[in-house]
Amino acid sequence: MIEQPFRCDFGYRISFGENFYANYNFIILDGAQVTIGDNVFIGPNCSIFAAGHPFQAKIRNEGLEYAWPISIGDSVWIGGHVSIIGGVTIGEGAVIGAGSVVTKDIPGNVLAAGNPCRVIRIITEEDDQKYMQCNTDWI
Repeated sequence: MIEQPFRCDFGYRISFGENFYANYNFIILDGAQVTIGDNVFIGPNCSIFAAGHPFQAKIRNEGLEYAWPISIGDSVWIGGHVSIIGGVTIGEGAVIGAGSVVTKDIPGNVLAAGNPCRVIRIITEEDDQKYMQCNTDWI
């Protein structure tokens, strides 16, 4: 499920797993393969940029564009306003905090956030306990 609007460069370099959800204003620049696993949830206003441009103005002005693949593992949650840059892998079960700019690989089962995005801590079973204290009508 992808809420509209959604934009991408090509579309055929993107693979989605089962039970995928992206909220409003999702962008994928798929100059290279973008692989998204099962049970991945993406907040609003997120962007995945496999494409990039050279730093040198002369080369950039000639129209050169490059692209590096991006891989997002199963059961990843990505908060709103996150940007993911080409060449990055996000491991299974990771949570990326809202507003993050992911420029390097993030291992699985961690909470990571910031600009640049960095690991804050490992996700533990204790994290599940806080949800038992809130309204759980949806369970």
